[in-house]
Amino acid sequence: MKTILLLEDLPEIRAWLKALVMQVFPTAQISESARVHDAIALVQAVQFDLALIDLGLPDGSGRDVVEKLRELQPDAQSVVVTIHDDDEHLFPALQAGAYGYILKEQPRELITEQLQRISQGEPPLSPSIARRVISHFAQQAKPQADLMPHVSLTERETEVLLRVAKGFTLPEIGVQLNLSRHTIADYVKQIYRKLNVSSRAEAALEAQRLGLFRRS
Repeated sequence: MKTILLLEDLPEIRAWLKALVMQVFPTAQISESARVHDAIALVQAVQFDLALIDLGLPDGSGRDVVEKLRELQPDAQSVVVTIHDDDEHLFPALQAGAYGYILKEQPRELITEQLQRISQGEPPLSPSIARRVISHFAQQAKPQADLMPHVSLTERETEVLLRVAKGFTLPEIGVQLNLSRHTIADYVKQIYRKLNVSSRAEAALEAQRLGLFRRS
């Protein structure tokens, strides 16, 4: 990561988060903002690789910045970093284009680990958020197997997808399936390509639609 946008209005939280970011990405250039308006101006002027975005800001919602990044910089990865773990904040952020969703209340070590996963191609999603996504779609999904286009996943890819959707990390899946973390990462790339998805949340939805939870 060469350029990172950090959007957080509370100075002490911003400093704490910046320290974590510098620990994980020591050579990155970090642009800081405390307001939606200023962050959008930065997005219009600077090309970012990663943006860490709070949702509740003095002049609006960080979701607007996520949407602007998706519009102007589709290759940039927007990760929400927030205290909000409810559906009213989570799903609009994912729909706006958020690549990941991290809760501030987590231990520092866990947040650091989740940031490290970004460079490894793994969307950062707090475990409780992954469970919420799965629960949401499990409750709302309707039988629609006949409406879904045929997706040809191998038995191993199906095993990996189910575990990804359940919120397990790549190393954890590797241990469960007795495979290396790099092999699991390759499987995840293949699965995302076949399903035409780009995030763990979307993969969880597709797993639900394909009926994998009913089989497990």
